[in-house]
Amino acid sequence: MAMSKTGKTLLIVGGIFFALFLVAVIGIALMFESMGKPSVPDNSVLVLSVSGSLPDYAPDDPTARLFGISQPQSFTSLLTQLRKAKVDPRVGGVLLDIKFPQIGWGKAEELREAIKDFRASGKPIYSYMEIGMNKEYYIASATEKIYLPPAGDIYINGFAAEAMFYKGSLDKLGIEAEVIQIGPKYKNAPDQYTKDKMGDGQREVINALLDEYFGRLTKGIAESRNKSAEDVAAIIDGAPYHADEAKQLNLIDDALYRDQVYDQLKTRLGYKTEDKLRTVSGSSYREIPSDSLGLNNGEKVAVIYASGAINMGSSSKSPFGGEMVGADTIVKAVNDAAADTSIKAIVLRVDSPGGSALASDLMWHAIENAKAKKPVVVSMADVAASGGYYIACNANKIVAEPTTVTGSIGVFMGKPILKGFYDWVGITNEYVTRGKNSGIFREDQKWTDTERAKMQTQAEKIYFNDFLPKVAKGRSKTVEEVNTLGQGRVWTGTQAKENGLIDEFGGLEKAIEIAKQLANLPADKDVRRVAYPEPRSFLDEYFGSGDDSTFTETEEFKMKKAMIDALPEDVRRSLRYAEVLDRMKRGEAMLMLPFELEIK
Repeated sequence: MAMSKTGKTLLIVGGIFFALFLVAVIGIALMFESMGKPSVPDNSVLVLSVSGSLPDYAPDDPTARLFGISQPQSFTSLLTQLRKAKVDPRVGGVLLDIKFPQIGWGKAEELREAIKDFRASGKPIYSYMEIGMNKEYYIASATEKIYLPPAGDIYINGFAAEAMFYKGSLDKLGIEAEVIQIGPKYKNAPDQYTKDKMGDGQREVINALLDEYFGRLTKGIAESRNKSAEDVAAIIDGAPYHADEAKQLNLIDDALYRDQVYDQLKTRLGYKTEDKLRTVSGSSYREIPSDSLGLNNGEKVAVIYASGAINMGSSSKSPFGGEMVGADTIVKAVNDAAADTSIKAIVLRVDSPGGSALASDLMWHAIENAKAKKPVVVSMADVAASGGYYIACNANKIVAEPTTVTGSIGVFMGKPILKGFYDWVGITNEYVTRGKNSGIFREDQKWTDTERAKMQTQAEKIYFNDFLPKVAKGRSKTVEEVNTLGQGRVWTGTQAKENGLIDEFGGLEKAIEIAKQLANLPADKDVRRVAYPEPRSFLDEYFGSGDDSTFTETEEFKMKKAMIDALPEDVRRSLRYAEVLDRMKRGEAMLMLPFELEIK
């Protein structure tokens, strides 16, 4: 039924009034927000929570905050709070509340560097843990004092690396993974589906990683707690320890409850006995603008975050956990930053195990074009491997931590064979084809000799014609030299520097420092860090502004994620890799880290 003229008029007027009402609400809220900026008392203690998922970057949306929607703390934000507190005369000290942060060893190293930088101010920084595992204690060991409650425990009892294999489960389901690997010894991501135990290459790489991590752990503890590396190794062999034992071994400074730690800070900061310790939470302190403290101003440097598995299309979140780096999103961000004449340099922050070969190449090309206009520096976080290394290899400089996982220059392709599964559940299927290789992705049969030869050629072209030459050009090496470092071999940051795959050790701040040098910016002046792509606001997400998402899609994503989150972690991990197999059956070649490794 057609709407009457009166009805249309009322609808239009109603829409206008709603829009005006919304603008008024937001305006009033913004006014109250500006009036209600958090105050930072003199000689206060900033209490920072080092816990939870800590994504590499999460935009802070003031509008969402006004509507009471909590803003996640990111790893970059955590480091920013320390930078601010270092120069803020109102902040007398910092207390780190460490509770199982979900970060890797590269970021743990970067956080320790940030703690050491803060300590250069002369201000105290203490850490408090209820339970300290390897990573938690390693972070805490960089602080001036370490405290545990009297009933707390320290579990610095060394490393255990777990690699999971799903071949047995697939066999029971009648599913077979058919794959082609370039670098069969080391490019063993498909081994999870085709084997039931580690191969020699995977074991070699894992042992190298554990040696690096164990060495960094023992050295860090030895330096901070005034011990020899041999003493620390012996302490690790005797762990775990209750709080009283940890104190006797000088692993902690005292076994105290939180209020007693506050008393220690009061004494350290010269409070009177009857005074209450003035504290500021990290969530409140995030609202203090960096530029109000003389930071994050001056010439602009773009920081582009490529966090998660690499995929075609737009960046998104995976319902199976983690983020997806979309080629469309990163290419646009790089192009925009390159075209903006006010941007003097670009820092690409990579935290990715790799993914689609095609998506990686598209991002590489955008970086190559940008590099002709201004310096491009890569900062590697926990991992920048395979496709993650591909998009980094042509930067002017590459910065990584000694514990960053990188390299993995190799490729694999494949498809799932479901014939046994179909037979098991009683499914029959038929294909009607035209063309000799038209059934190359059919799921009920393995490749014929001709089809396999074609796929082998495809994989070799990606590896020998694309990946190797581009790494060779970016790192000023011959293709033969890169091939000896490739074959899917994973390297630690330390090994990567020795082999010329990276240039410097350090984190994001080191990369920005190098970018300033390459752009001929004054070393003694800060720069304004501009995040690309421009973060989508809460209202954009809610009302579906733009092409990337709608409110309906967001709700669908939440429902799917809620169902997946109810599954055990090991099952969620297997589903993430099942997602990879599903993408490969569409013909995507994968440049991915050879294994998903959990080190405890």
